[in-house]
Amino acid sequence: MATLFEMAKVLRSKNSGPFELTLDVLFDSLEKFQKVRDSGKLTVQTICSLYNISEKEVRHIVFFEPALGVKITILRDVSSGSVGDRDVYGAQQHAPLMNVIIE
Repeated sequence: MATLFEMAKVLRSKNSGPFELTLDVLFDSLEKFQKVRDSGKLTVQTICSLYNISEKEVRHIVFFEPALGVKITILRDVSSGSVGDRDVYGAQQHAPLMNVIIE
């Protein structure tokens, strides 16, 4: 049993345009990628729970084996750079994923 933070080589977030965030999880081995993919822990429901959003706000969860990565795209609560935006680049939004337990 390990956290996603412990298994991933890269765990990051960034803007995907002004209205979306992309969460990237990249691995350094096929085994780690497959273990996370097959665990069923990275689901729409998990993302909704972690980010306190609705299912319609989760745009994509893509497991892309050739890159040993997972790309999760969600809607931003406010557009990048607008009043009330706390992270204009979307670079600090991956933290909720860090403690997801992978069994």
